[in-house]
Amino acid sequence: MSASTESARPDDGLLAPDQQLHARRFAAQLLSGEQARNAAAVAERLLAIQAQDPRGARLAIRSRSIGLTAADVDRALTEDRSLLITWLNRGTLHLVRSEDYWWLHGLTAKPQFQVGCLRILARLGVTEQQADKGVAVVEKALRTDGPLARAQLAERLAAVGLPRASGVALHMLMLASLRGVAVRGPMIGAQHAYVSPHDWLCSPPRAFDRDLALAELARRYLAGHAPASDRDLAKWAGLPLGQVRRGLHAIACELRDRPDGLAELAAAPAEEQSLPPPRLLGAFDAVLLGWESRDAVLAGHQGIVTANGLFRPFALVAGRAVGVWTYSAGQVTLDRFGPLPDDVEAALAAEASDVARFMAGSPAGEERDEAA
Repeated sequence: MSASTESARPDDGLLAPDQQLHARRFAAQLLSGEQARNAAAVAERLLAIQAQDPRGARLAIRSRSIGLTAADVDRALTEDRSLLITWLNRGTLHLVRSEDYWWLHGLTAKPQFQVGCLRILARLGVTEQQADKGVAVVEKALRTDGPLARAQLAERLAAVGLPRASGVALHMLMLASLRGVAVRGPMIGAQHAYVSPHDWLCSPPRAFDRDLALAELARRYLAGHAPASDRDLAKWAGLPLGQVRRGLHAIACELRDRPDGLAELAAAPAEEQSLPPPRLLGAFDAVLLGWESRDAVLAGHQGIVTANGLFRPFALVAGRAVGVWTYSAGQVTLDRFGPLPDDVEAALAAEASDVARFMAGSPAGEERDEAA
């Protein structure tokens, strides 16, 4: 047994104070205790699931639910229309419930993300005037002929004179999404198509109330991440600290007093939580993205987060990373950081089988989005 695994599995069954903190967070994340019964319930709890890696977003649902498959996630995106993907927190693609789209977009799709997108387009030979024209083309195409895949929209953009350079279509769709005229909706075969949110979803609220949205953000973030600090929330949402403090202050009467000063909903279970069973977590999993520090989970294995910003799939045992894994041709390959006890090996083998079960029939050839 490695030293890191041994220290995470005390023989007396009692958790150290830092483990108690993380046990509560894992429970909030649905990694221990009762799990979700459908994909939308996972998105409801986590609020926003990072999704530039399509497989990783689906695997985040697998590890927090019972009996679902990747096809169930696709069904929620396509037939149920209960989930969608778009650029939100920190200007990054996230999977969210459709009913949370309007207020999250209003709160997190900040103008500076559009500025950054326009700068990239300028380097690709697209002027600001062309970009504005391209957004109008995307909006009209989606409202007239949507859903449409990226390649189909790229042809519409090229037809009005935009360059065919690699990355132009994707960044134009990012800009259109940040401006609220496009979201990723249904799957069409192996392709994730774009739709107009005004046509695909229910009507937006009459007016956006930022204070109400900040309060809802604080409440929903804590449901899936507490105990947490105001700085944790600010980093996760990509919002200024003052704004998230406004949201937390607005729900102060809903919070429980904690000696460590962290915020937690009073409605959360008060009893001590246990650490989750061994899990195989996918790329960009929420347990590495929800707080200022991920050191306790990484347990010194910083290579799980690569120099170019990729978050690798990893094995979680007793709240700590014990290896990284890959999935290819229906098989999981686990690269352990050290020897593991037999019961952990058996649990991870069962997890590997469940990953294969979950992914069976999922569209092949999915890759990360280069602009996410």
